[in-house]
Amino acid sequence: MKQIDLFVHNIGSLITMRGSLKPKVGKEMSEIEMIAGGAIAVHQGRIAAIGPEEEVRAQIKGIPVLHELNAKGRLVTPGLIDPHTHLVHGGSREHELEWKRQGVPYLEILAKGGGIHYTVEQTRLASEEALYQKAKNSLDWMLKHGTTTIEAKSGYGLDTQTELKQLRVAKQLDQTHPVDIVSTFLGAHAVPKEYVMNRKGYVDLVIREMLPEVKRLGLANYCDVFCEEGVFSVEESRQILQQAMELGFGIKIHADEVEPLGGAELAGELGCISAEHLLASTENGLRKMRESGTIAVCLPATSFSLGLKRHAQARMMIDLGVPVALATDYNPGSSPTESLQIVMTLASVNLSMSPEEVLTAMTINAAHAIGRADSIGSLEIGKWADFVLYQATNLAYLPYHFGINHVDTVVKKGKIVVENGQIWEKYH
Repeated sequence: MKQIDLFVHNIGSLITMRGSLKPKVGKEMSEIEMIAGGAIAVHQGRIAAIGPEEEVRAQIKGIPVLHELNAKGRLVTPGLIDPHTHLVHGGSREHELEWKRQGVPYLEILAKGGGIHYTVEQTRLASEEALYQKAKNSLDWMLKHGTTTIEAKSGYGLDTQTELKQLRVAKQLDQTHPVDIVSTFLGAHAVPKEYVMNRKGYVDLVIREMLPEVKRLGLANYCDVFCEEGVFSVEESRQILQQAMELGFGIKIHADEVEPLGGAELAGELGCISAEHLLASTENGLRKMRESGTIAVCLPATSFSLGLKRHAQARMMIDLGVPVALATDYNPGSSPTESLQIVMTLASVNLSMSPEEVLTAMTINAAHAIGRADSIGSLEIGKWADFVLYQATNLAYLPYHFGINHVDTVVKKGKIVVENGQIWEKYH
């Protein structure tokens, strides 16, 4: 090793999340390594040494250091990972806020032509350049709030051309923006208006045309489906996900958001890498997920935004041994926020999760939920140097003091991309 590219020292509390090859479950989610007076040495974008500062200095003694960063006693964690977003879309839906205020259920908003259908219209009309710029702005906000990797779903096209357009934009952003993007095909997000009297025809379109084309073009790692009453049945979801598996996609599922339809059970049956929402899942469904190792991705900002009194049963999941991750569900309707820091507070208050469980759910477990835990999600030698310095000295302060951005500095693959809370303009 000819040089250390970045040496971060004088870290007050360094949380590594290292020491787990599998998603953390049960009490493990509260067990985190915290090093007082830590340091990190980076070489070619990856962590070369990490631990107490005296030990790291001894390990790199005699090796030239290109750049030093004084953490000034701040808290440092792995970069936050958002394993469920709908990044690329056209338009916005602030006009639905009044419906929400009046207590109109989401599925009724959908039936009125709002919800997904409205965004589909806007996304079909938008150019790729317009979608790129809008999504880039959201990625910038995510990065400034400490998010270094996300999953991005399609699902606002509901026709082959627009679904591919969304996925192309996500791929371009993955290549040009510091935030890494794992793409998921969600053509089965809703039945489009033109197929409302021909559901089977749309399922066939997804299976026979969309999935093979997405695979041929290499535009997505995963396939997802919205398994919910009034959207896609358990059997329709099974057909789509089985075909996706045959084509080599990893599989995910929007499950039991409104009704206990059996999405969690299907996730367990098929071995989905993750099942998401889960507000109405049964204990039997959660046990099936535990048996298959399926990760529960909880979305507390969504239930908050929709004004729901019911939330995902994170405590039951953790007690049952289901691995739990957290995400924003960033989308223009039911969760218009890019901030995982807001989700920290909502998970603490509404899901009764401890600060340690929350961070586990946003780092190593979230990395497992998108198949990237071998390279991100924890700070250990050989992994990408993705980490965040906060204007805070302890973990509990992050969910406690809500509504502001605590991030001071973000390092992505060993490069400082946010400094003093602002994106470094030369990150390209």
